[in-house]
Amino acid sequence: MAITAHPDHRQVSIARAMVRTARAVELSHLSAPAQAKLKMCLLDFLSCAFEARDLPTSRQAIAVAAKLTSGSAIVGSDAVTSAADAGFVNATLGHGLVREDMHAGSIGHHGVVIWPVLLALAQRTPVSGVRLLCAAAVGYEVGGRVGRTLMTAGLAQLFRPTGILGPLAGAMAGSVLLGLDEDASVSALALAANTSSGLNQWPHEGGSDMYFHPGFAARSAITAIELAEAGAYGSEHIIEGPGGLFAAFGRVRSPDAIALFPDDSEEILAVYNKPVPACNFAQTACQAAIRVAQEIDNVGAIDAITVHLPDAAIDYPGCDFPGPYRHALQAKMSIQYGVAAALVRKSVAEHDYRRLDDPAILRLAILMRLKRDSEFTAAFPGAQGAEVEVSLSTGARISRRIADVVAATESEIRARFRDAANEVIGMERTDAVEEMIDGLERFNHAGRIAELCTPAGRKGKSRAVASRARTER
Repeated sequence: MAITAHPDHRQVSIARAMVRTARAVELSHLSAPAQAKLKMCLLDFLSCAFEARDLPTSRQAIAVAAKLTSGSAIVGSDAVTSAADAGFVNATLGHGLVREDMHAGSIGHHGVVIWPVLLALAQRTPVSGVRLLCAAAVGYEVGGRVGRTLMTAGLAQLFRPTGILGPLAGAMAGSVLLGLDEDASVSALALAANTSSGLNQWPHEGGSDMYFHPGFAARSAITAIELAEAGAYGSEHIIEGPGGLFAAFGRVRSPDAIALFPDDSEEILAVYNKPVPACNFAQTACQAAIRVAQEIDNVGAIDAITVHLPDAAIDYPGCDFPGPYRHALQAKMSIQYGVAAALVRKSVAEHDYRRLDDPAILRLAILMRLKRDSEFTAAFPGAQGAEVEVSLSTGARISRRIADVVAATESEIRARFRDAANEVIGMERTDAVEEMIDGLERFNHAGRIAELCTPAGRKGKSRAVASRARTER
């Protein structure tokens, strides 16, 4: 990959050093697997947004967005709004299923912020597909590298990693997309860092706060970029300064530098796409439970369940929760609920979270015990293992141990994208979006993706497409 920033022998801020590397990234620097993974993550983000468009939080986000006659599109909607509001709404939609892509090393969901930022800005300012891919790679890199250094288990108890890292990843990605100069990019990153937040009180009360965290981050990233474009000056040492990001969160000391793409490594390759619409830490346990369920004819015969997990899974807010479940989010976060649903229904899907009073599931969730596993703990975050052990009234014992989560495959990602998109925008547009993403490096107008993700009007054009046509005349 060999990305080389502008040479400078003076000591520079962490923000400026990252900006210099980010601005030097070209498509040829990115490996073929990285480019392919970026495209799959974009498809998967869109599938989540389409499928979640009618959820209460999605409707609420759409309701508060400004209604304009021209601007950026909302996925699955004919509404047009500002870039910042489109970023907010689309990120909220993308997070609605809790099935967004995951970067375990930073405990963050970067794509659900990065893609809404880039899609909104690509409509505001025409950019190529090549530029979109480079910008996305930079966004995942910044979120992953800063997150690996900053986030600790203790910090994640209080603050949502996506809320902290999302503004940084989004602002850097957007700055690269638009070709901001070095000073403006540093300012955008600094201003975005001022908005890093996202509190973790919601798991204790079943609040819907979490769904909006990526939306806040995306909106903040776009606002920071637009402020920098307007000439606003951000604090140069926002990362390592005495009142900067690391000092503010106070868990670890700031490093002297945060290198992007060190030794030709790429953080996008450490991202996986969730197979199950639930918390990251419930994924492997659900997969193990599905395997156990294949060996059980009568779940009523289950007397005891032990789930072996890494410490991080048990300690993350909301994951060790046997109920009662008043809201779908409590069940999506709960390892007990996910495993119980998998045992009862031999699968875990979105519809499993629509009815939270299934007595068979609740019985298993209550009798379940989560147990810390030293082997899984030592392997995390490089691997996320789990074992589900079930004892039956017959005296039989069934267990399945999985060393790492099995990510959704490309065929699964494509299938769920096509299913969700077809229902909203029809087969013709679904085909067009998939074709454009597959060949993104060949397209000159990346903003067309978001435009195609809106329902066609009576004359075959959505308001977003018609708006752009008027602008280009």
